[in-house]
Amino acid sequence: MTRWFEDIVIGEVFPLGSHDFTEAEIIRFGRLYDPQYFHIDPEAAKFSHFGGLVASGWHTVSVGHRHMVDALFAEEDRLRSLGKEPGVSGPSPGVNKMQFKVPVRPGDRVTYTLVVTGKRPSNSIPGWGLLFNTIEATNQRGETVYHAELVGFSKLRDYKMPLRLRLLMALTRLPVLGKLLSPTG
Repeated sequence: MTRWFEDIVIGEVFPLGSHDFTEAEIIRFGRLYDPQYFHIDPEAAKFSHFGGLVASGWHTVSVGHRHMVDALFAEEDRLRSLGKEPGVSGPSPGVNKMQFKVPVRPGDRVTYTLVVTGKRPSNSIPGWGLLFNTIEATNQRGETVYHAELVGFSKLRDYKMPLRLRLLMALTRLPVLGKLLSPTG
């Protein structure tokens, strides 16, 4: 998230945009990354349990995550245009849940949204907070095609490292003490 941890509102919905899945794109992605017959062969796919060609779940995820990254950059630009300093996003420690609910077919328009469902300061990384998010993707019929629960880090704006941690970090930089105080020492 390109906002400071303190500025992130639980429950806020971030529209990420839509994508139209074409047959050619589904086949191309399938051939490159998930070459199962129901992603790459329209004729053979008719006899699959999907009853036709469908996009790889990873294709659906990749498009949604690309939209998410683009939205984060756009939010950063928006904040800068208002004269504000954007926050600092960190890495994601993982995905807690991922579900593919309805297949994505050629001609489907999939719309993605991100919602911040919770947040808390990190217990292990000083100066950072954890954001709990969901990404939902729905097709033009309003059916949920993809749902994921993600975790990401966001930097705290007003964090001041406690004196004991600053001292410990300074001591670990001394050659002899650093070796004694390091976890692998």
